[in-house]
Amino acid sequence: MSDNANRREFLAKTAAVLAAGSSVAACGGRDDETPPPAPGVPPAAARFSYGVASGDPLADRVMLWTHAQFADSNAAVPLAWQVASDPGFTAIVSSGQVEALEANGFTAKADATGLAPGATYFYRFRDALGTLSAVGTTRTLPAAGASSVKLAVFSCALYPQGFFNVYADAARSDALYALHLGDYLYEYGAGPAQFGNQDAAALGRVVVPASDLVSLADYRQRYAQYRSDADLQALHARMPWIALWDDHEFADNAYTDGALNHQPATQGDWQTRKLAAARAWHEWMPVRTPDPANLLKIYRRFDFGSLLTLHLVDSRIEGRDRQYNSFGDSDGGLGRYLAGLLQSNGVLRDASRRKISAEQQAWLASGLGASTAAWQFLGNQDIMARLWVPASVLRKLAAAQLQPSPSALEEVAAATQEFLQARATRASAGSGGLSLAQRALLDPVLNPRLPYNLDAWDGYPASRDSLLTAVKNLNQKLVVLSGDSHNAWFSRLTTLAGERVGVEFAGSSVTSPGLESAGLGALAASIDGSALAAQLGPSVVGAGLGLVDDTAYAQTTRRGYLLMTVTAASVRGDYVFVDTVKSRTFESGIGKSITVLNSGDVSYA
Repeated sequence: MSDNANRREFLAKTAAVLAAGSSVAACGGRDDETPPPAPGVPPAAARFSYGVASGDPLADRVMLWTHAQFADSNAAVPLAWQVASDPGFTAIVSSGQVEALEANGFTAKADATGLAPGATYFYRFRDALGTLSAVGTTRTLPAAGASSVKLAVFSCALYPQGFFNVYADAARSDALYALHLGDYLYEYGAGPAQFGNQDAAALGRVVVPASDLVSLADYRQRYAQYRSDADLQALHARMPWIALWDDHEFADNAYTDGALNHQPATQGDWQTRKLAAARAWHEWMPVRTPDPANLLKIYRRFDFGSLLTLHLVDSRIEGRDRQYNSFGDSDGGLGRYLAGLLQSNGVLRDASRRKISAEQQAWLASGLGASTAAWQFLGNQDIMARLWVPASVLRKLAAAQLQPSPSALEEVAAATQEFLQARATRASAGSGGLSLAQRALLDPVLNPRLPYNLDAWDGYPASRDSLLTAVKNLNQKLVVLSGDSHNAWFSRLTTLAGERVGVEFAGSSVTSPGLESAGLGALAASIDGSALAAQLGPSVVGAGLGLVDDTAYAQTTRRGYLLMTVTAASVRGDYVFVDTVKSRTFESGIGKSITVLNSGDVSYA
């Protein structure tokens, strides 16, 4: 039987077991591993309202998760868990007991050990009466001999903005692991003027609680609402997750000591809110907490055999200094940014500012140096590449976003066209064919490149340069995976001196709107230079002829996810998009496939 046929048979068996989960539970079967009822436990079945999940796989273990509660009771729920190598649970390979406690919001997690590398398993939970949870499928990390691995990569799921069709599509894919890079949920309240709430009532996706999340109870309630979504439950049950948080699991544009969407006068102490948000995240996500005494430490590492080492960094909460653009400056923080690029005694003034702590950077450098995998993957929340836009265009962009209007968008289009035409003229006729105005547009002194988003790594240029220089000195092959921007990007990673160090695949969002929400969706072809293909031919793809020198692909209107296929010879990123999040009926397809060879060459399809 072919590999595809084997996979189809396996998926069919899995689907049958998942579909039978509720009917099996109704039978109330018992076995020797059913936990004894605790004193005072109501004589009723527990409710597994939010499904099951697994995560943080290693070669010999994986975390299991569920939520269980008795109706109208805060009593502890004793549970037994089982891991089997077959969907019928005739070959149980790991088992144990755990409790779902009120202190943990009735979530329960177990670290299932003694598993074989690169193997698929089935797992479930059982209460004291024999009631069964749904069955989940999980997988350990591969051993050194693995020939390939496939991950599905997500970020930015705004519940009221639309349906989780992206999760539904990924659950039907052939990915074996899920990587979520943050904004698993959003903290905003239900007000119709709040971000993403325009269609919430019509879609039946009004968030609870109605106010912004501040307390532990608030965050727990929002996680429960998200996890009530059938598509999200299905994806959690389908494959193990590896997850990071970003800002919205806390508050918009969060940093170590505050957030844009935190007002101490009305929302209390930031540290209290931050710790409540972190606690809820650890309760509801199937993660292995690196340090139970410090819930704010989530950076960790995963070895996928000899193919790749995945280093997960927290560039949001653990060590980030305040963003330049959060001080209320009239120029949006660009003055502070430019001042930081000036040197004092040969050192950038920005050098002391951190995107990640010195401790975390030392941990990262040590891991990068020790890894012998073919590829070094760095999973983080924010865009790392230099998204530097010519000032002539950025000024128009900023004005259009502050005061959207047809005329403002026309000015953006005109400024963009002028710059691209100057680049096209130089590419086809050389510098001698440029007019004086075009020369000025292409002169980086007269028309400097400025960062589009100071909340991303662009706002921490010295911190980024330090990290990229360390990678360059180690001579490792670097692939960065990023979220946050709601748009799809593929970029070269370069130092401030222009040295190429690696590449970045940044995925689109699950539902959160991108540049199209500001009327700027058509910019994608200008950002990556593909708008010049009709004039200069297909060779412009990836040639750095767009508004952003380092960006070779951009898609700014569609929601989706990344499918990453890794072998020793290459890394391929398939940008998968859905055609709508406003209806549960949707279609999906690959918008672009980009392959990076271990030689450094890149191809586009």
